[in-house]
Amino acid sequence: MHTQIYLLRFSKESSDRPLVYRLVKDYDLEFSILKADILLQREGMMILEIKGAKESVKAGLDYLRGCGVRAQRLTSRIRRDDSKCFQCGECAGICPSGALSISRPSMAVVFDAERCTGCDLCVPICPVRAMEIIPDRDMALAEDLA
Repeated sequence: MHTQIYLLRFSKESSDRPLVYRLVKDYDLEFSILKADILLQREGMMILEIKGAKESVKAGLDYLRGCGVRAQRLTSRIRRDDSKCFQCGECAGICPSGALSISRPSMAVVFDAERCTGCDLCVPICPVRAMEIIPDRDMALAEDLA
């Protein structure tokens, strides 16, 4: 199963249509809404984690683009500054991909960068700002051109 995070920008004309619903219905995709700011008759944005067969994800994104939605893959990495982290575990509780977890019995917070989707939910919740996002713009550009 293919999983990626996308930033969707809706035009005023497309913001009141049930476009994301079609990803499930017509393309057999799963999604999690990570952030959204959409108002009727105004431009809006949504960050979705989309899961499904790679061909279905591409077809679903093509559908959205055909409806006037600008879709861009968010490619970023998250880095943890171990010198700042005091192992509170706040980030592990919010991580949707399981990249941050609590190791038992030591109760140490483990960060698996390979599982990280770069959603950045851990960044604002970290009380000591040990988590930071590092955008990978070259990879995003290559994905958009493909």
